[in-house]
Formats: sequence, C-alpha cells, structure tokens
Amino acid sequence: MQVEAVLEKIGLSPNETKVYLTLTDNGSLKAGVISKLAKLDRSSVYNALKLLLEKGLVSYALIGEVKWFQAVGPRRLLEYVQEQEDDVRSVLPDLLERHGRKRVEGQVRLFKGIKGIKSIFLDMIRTGEDNYVFGSEGQFSERMPEFALQFKRMKKEKGMKTVMVCRKDRRELDIAATSHKYLPGISESPAVTNIYGDKIAILIWTDEPEGVIIENAAAARAYKSYFDFMWKHGKAFSK
Repeated sequence: MQVEAVLEKIGLSPNETKVYLTLTDNGSLKAGVISKLAKLDRSSVYNALKLLLEKGLVSYALIGEVKWFQAVGPRRLLEYVQEQEDDVRSVLPDLLERHGRKRVEGQVRLFKGIKGIKSIFLDMIRTGEDNYVFGSEGQFSERMPEFALQFKRMKKEKGMKTVMVCRKDRRELDIAATSHKYLPGISESPAVTNIYGDKIAILIWTDEPEGVIIENAAAARAYKSYFDFMWKHGKAFSK
C-alpha cells in the first residue's frame, strides 16, 4: 500500500498528508516553501499545519520571528494511532451501553465495499459462533487474501469452525481449516450465505461487493435447518 494511502487511512486529510510528507522529505521549512513544494495555497498549508501540530506530528522552531516547521519522527505515527485506540477504549463501555439500549430483534444491516465485507467477518469473530456456509466460490480468499489469513488466525484463537456446502467443481478448498461437502447440480453464484449464532450474513461478490446481516434467531434456525438438510445429503470430497 502506498504511503499516502496509509496516512489517509489513519485519519490524515489529503492536504495534511502532502504537508507531512513534504516536511519528511525536506526537513525544516517555512510555510511559504511548503506551499510551493506541496503545490498547495498558503491557506491550505496553514490549516494543515495547525491540524498536524494538534496531532503531534509536526513541530516548529522560531528563528527570529519566522516559524520553521519540521515533521516529528515517523514512529510518532504509531503513537498517534495508539492514542486514538486508547480514546475509543475509554468511551467504549458508554457506547456499548447506548448501542444495546435500542437493539431490537430482527434488525437488518447493509454493508458495501471491501471495508463493509470486512465488518461482516469481524462481526462473525465477535459473535464467536461456528459458521455454516453455502454458496462459497473462494471469493473471500481471492479478493481479500491478507485479511483472509488474519481471519483464519482469529477464528483459531476463538475456537471457531467453518462447515461448508459447495459445488463439486469448486477449486482450492482449504480442507485443513474447514469441513466441506458438495452437492451435485449446483451452479456457480456470486452470493454466499453464512449462518452463525442468531445471524445470517449474505455476501454478494460483485465488482463492488455488498452484504447484509439479518439478526433474527428464528430466521437463523430456519436457515440452519436447510443447511443441515444439505449437509446430510452432501457428499464428501475425495482426498
């Protein structure tokens, strides 16, 4: 991943990123020089510097009446991210209490894009229940290979297992991590259904993937009964 993308991912704006990298590359600079090198107007530079100073990612020295700005060492970025995590942890109990206050049975949540799909898999980990899957074509490992490995580790730490029914011709089955059976006559599909705990997650692996979580105990039991029927009539893959 490019440096710019990572900095923006942790919360820096595009202008903050340009200013921070300009200082990182060139050392101490006056605001006017930063403006020229970063190709930003002075107002944008001063606003970005103000925000970077508040984040502790930039410092300055007064030489005469002129401010010379410089980037703080890159390891400060790790401290900045840690501080954000600590801030969230400090309010997490209150947020959880607020979130639970209005929870209702049968809620449906929609997700879009790779980040949305990642949220669904993290919900599986938080739930901690075994996952019963049908319709998978291996899209998760193909589209999100790094996170798929991370998910596998988290699943192992939680003692979770995956039980899967898929079509006979599906390739690259991870026999070691998942129990599989196949049913004949199933067509390839971008839709994958996951049943875990009282939830059903349906993932649609189109160009921009989408997903939905249905949280309803009765619906999850019904889906699980269909899965059990498919599993009972499924056939084992030859080794």
